[in-house]
Amino acid sequence: MGHEEAAVGGQAVIEGVMMKSPERVATCVRRPNGEIAHRVEPYLSVTKRHKVLSIPVIRGAINLFEQLYLGIGALTYSAEVVSAGEDETVKHERTWKSSLSAGLTVVVALGAGLLLFFYLPLVIAGLVGAEGDITFNVVDGAVRLGIFFGYLAAINLWKEMRRVFEYHGAEHKSINALESGVELSVEAVKRHTTRHARCGTSFLLVVMILSIVVFIFMGRPENVAERLRRLLAVPLIAGLSYEIIKIAGKRKDGLLMRVMTAPGLALQRFTTREPSDDQIEVALEALKYALGAEVKSQDVGSDK
Repeated sequence: MGHEEAAVGGQAVIEGVMMKSPERVATCVRRPNGEIAHRVEPYLSVTKRHKVLSIPVIRGAINLFEQLYLGIGALTYSAEVVSAGEDETVKHERTWKSSLSAGLTVVVALGAGLLLFFYLPLVIAGLVGAEGDITFNVVDGAVRLGIFFGYLAAINLWKEMRRVFEYHGAEHKSINALESGVELSVEAVKRHTTRHARCGTSFLLVVMILSIVVFIFMGRPENVAERLRRLLAVPLIAGLSYEIIKIAGKRKDGLLMRVMTAPGLALQRFTTREPSDDQIEVALEALKYALGAEVKSQDVGSDK
C-alpha cells in the first residue's frame, strides 16, 4: 500500500481535514481569508503503549474510542479556526479542562448512538410483535439499518454538509494517492477515487450487519439485564468490524474482498463528493504534516 501500509487514516472537519499517522495527528483548515491553518500533535495509540490492548478485536474497540476522541478534538479546532477573525490565532493547547470536555463529548456521543441505533430498534421490534429469536433480531437489525440509511439521507439534505462531504472526498483521494505510491500533488491526487475501503461509513455498515448475526446468537432479550448485555457486546462487534475493515483495506483487490466491501463503497456516494483543487490542497497539507514532512507553502498559516 505504500507509505506505512494502511496506517494513515483521516476525517473531514469543518473546512478542512484531519489526518492521523502512527506518530502524528495533523488537522488543516482553510481560513476565511484563504490561508491554511494547521495543528500538528504527536500521537501514539494506547494499543502501542500497552501491548495487551493490541490483541485483535480488542484493538478495534480501543481504536473506536480513540477515533471519537481525536475526531471531536479536530472538529472543535476547525470550528474555532473558521469562526475566528482573519487576523486572530487559535489557542489550542491541551489543558485538563479541554481534555475533560472532549472526553465528556465522546461519552455523550456514544450514549446517544447506542440509544438511537441499539436500544430504539429493540423497542420498535417489540412493538411490531416480532416473535422468535431469528425473526426478532432480523426485524431489530432491519430497523437499525433503516435508521442508519435515514440518518444518511437526512444529513444529505443539509446544505452545509455538502462541503464536509467534499473534504471527505479530498481525504480519500489523498490517502488513495499515498497508497498508490504516486506523487502527492493536487493534479496527481485528482485522478483518484473518492471512495476507500477503510472509510468510517463502511465501518458503520459492517457494524450494523455484523450486529444482526451476533444478536441472533444472543437470542431475544426478555428483560433489562439481557438488553444491557447487548450493549456490552457492542465493543466486541466494533472490534470484529475493525478487523474486517482492516483486512479489506489490505486485500482490497481480491474477489471476496471486493464483494464484501462493495456495499460500503456504494454507500460512500452519500458521504463523499468530488472536491475542488483548494480542498485537495488542504487534505494534502494535513497528510504531509501527519507523515512528518516539512510543508513549505505561502498559503499555510500556523497556529503555534
